[in-house]
Amino acid sequence: MVISKYSASGNDFVIFHSFIKKDRSELAKKLCHRQDGIGADGLIVLVPHETLDFEWEFYNSDGSYAAMCGNGSRAAAHYAYTKGLASKEMKFLTGAGVISCKVDNNIVETELTKPELIKDYFTEDGYEWILIDTGVPHLVALVEDITKFDKEIARKMRYKYNANVNFAKFEDGVLKVRTYERGVEDETLACGTGMCASFLSAKNKNVINDFVQLSPKSGENLEVRFDNNTLYFKGSVKETFIAEFKDTE
Repeated sequence: MVISKYSASGNDFVIFHSFIKKDRSELAKKLCHRQDGIGADGLIVLVPHETLDFEWEFYNSDGSYAAMCGNGSRAAAHYAYTKGLASKEMKFLTGAGVISCKVDNNIVETELTKPELIKDYFTEDGYEWILIDTGVPHLVALVEDITKFDKEIARKMRYKYNANVNFAKFEDGVLKVRTYERGVEDETLACGTGMCASFLSAKNKNVINDFVQLSPKSGENLEVRFDNNTLYFKGSVKETFIAEFKDTE
């Protein structure tokens, strides 16, 4: 079987397509292992769908299922287009619902599902948080110093609220975001749904308007816009390598 590895703003994914839909949690742990496997934040498998371009299976590196991944959706869309599985504009099914994407060379824009406020602003451990579902649940705290990342508090909040944890700061015209992701159980270089949740928190606080440039820990440039109550998330992706892998099914 031929598989690809993609990088989307620092998030990396192993991707392949199959006609078979099944539980691949153990395979995800095997392929995503940084030392004994290919190494990735997640595994994405594209499978056929009756009415949409395709359906995906998404697994975190620990084998756990995830309903949605913003950067993963952009990588999956680029893979689908370049492999002839979909046109430049596509719709596919995720655990969070139907996602629309547009591919323009290596730039991919994802139209996310409607965000949902789970818990309004509250204070805990010295930070003011908001809990928003942008496909998966995210805690967001707007901070004064983005260079400081309290991993212990992030880990505590992640388990208490079963959510990803984001620290964000708007400076020099850019919204900078750092994310602790459940399923990876560590800070990652980027998180698309986390950046979108951070965008909404900053917008709610009147820090930004309906469009902003973002910068995750990877330092790559991305864009989020809010139009007609819909989030659009845009940035570049790249296929980093292709390999043949045996015994994946």
